[in-house]
Amino acid sequence: MVTESDFTYQRLPVSELKLDRRNPRIAQWLEMYEGEITSEQMSLALGAAAGEDNRATGTTFHSLRESIRTNGGIIHPIIVNSTSNEYVVIEGNTRTLIFQEFGRRGEPGDWDTIPTLLYSDLDQTSVDAIRLQAHLVGPREWDPYSKAKYLHLLRNSQHLLWGQIVDFCGGRESEARNLVAAYEDMEENYRPLLDDDEAFDASRFSAFVELQRSRVQSTLLETGYTKADFASWVKDRLIYPLNTVRLLPRILRDARSTQIFFESGASEAQKVLDMPSPDAALQDAPFDALANEVSRRVLTLSYGELQRLRSDLGTDEVLALTEARDNLNQLCTDIASSD
Repeated sequence: MVTESDFTYQRLPVSELKLDRRNPRIAQWLEMYEGEITSEQMSLALGAAAGEDNRATGTTFHSLRESIRTNGGIIHPIIVNSTSNEYVVIEGNTRTLIFQEFGRRGEPGDWDTIPTLLYSDLDQTSVDAIRLQAHLVGPREWDPYSKAKYLHLLRNSQHLLWGQIVDFCGGRESEARNLVAAYEDMEENYRPLLDDDEAFDASRFSAFVELQRSRVQSTLLETGYTKADFASWVKDRLIYPLNTVRLLPRILRDARSTQIFFESGASEAQKVLDMPSPDAALQDAPFDALANEVSRRVLTLSYGELQRLRSDLGTDEVLALTEARDNLNQLCTDIASSD
């Protein structure tokens, strides 16, 4: 069993570190090469593995590199196993490679040494245990509300530019902007409705993230409601589950469903929306067949049809398309999730 007493903290020379070709994240990409692996081949393998991680975590090789450049180093040390004749990186290959790259390019900063937790003569079982802890267990990710609160602090108290925030935290600028806007909407409209801070339910934050969709906000404007009204619906659980925010454009544009919404909530209101009866063939079709047909229809859509859809964004057809897009995006996110 590996314990804290088994390692020492050091800054090791980057030039003396050996990247681990047996690391499970990159082994599949290196099996095609024979003999000693070059730094270029290792770089290609790490880049490919980072692309795989992208789909699961949203963190890119590029954003990690830019974060290291912005911070001038790393916060979490890499993990190295010292054997009789070499230092092998067992956790932190990508960070090590970035240090090597910056040193080779002459980037401003100290890239000659890297913070390291150094173990000695670990057996393979211990190496595997460290990798599992780092990649399958790891530190618990912040909940979305806490992340949004911190991004709000960086933006409005420390006055960081959006580009700097993205460099520090990774992801896309649009996501960071939406999180900050959702945090502000929740604080300004939801918190004042509560009797005290103990009643504040951060788990309802996702509703305010959904509120940032332009079609949801335009529907509120068109139908005479406000963000304060929206917050009261969240508080009173008229919007439950929280992803039913996406249904508001359809619900609030239909008199009967609007009435049901205020009586029983969004889930019940959805039931009275005019939904075409599913065709039996479509209902039983496999996902890949449906997806291929939708893709074919989209790719062969004429310019005239596109203009027709653009002419009125409030039609049932356009709303059905945008709702399908949202549901597919969520499904793809769930499929790629590492949980």
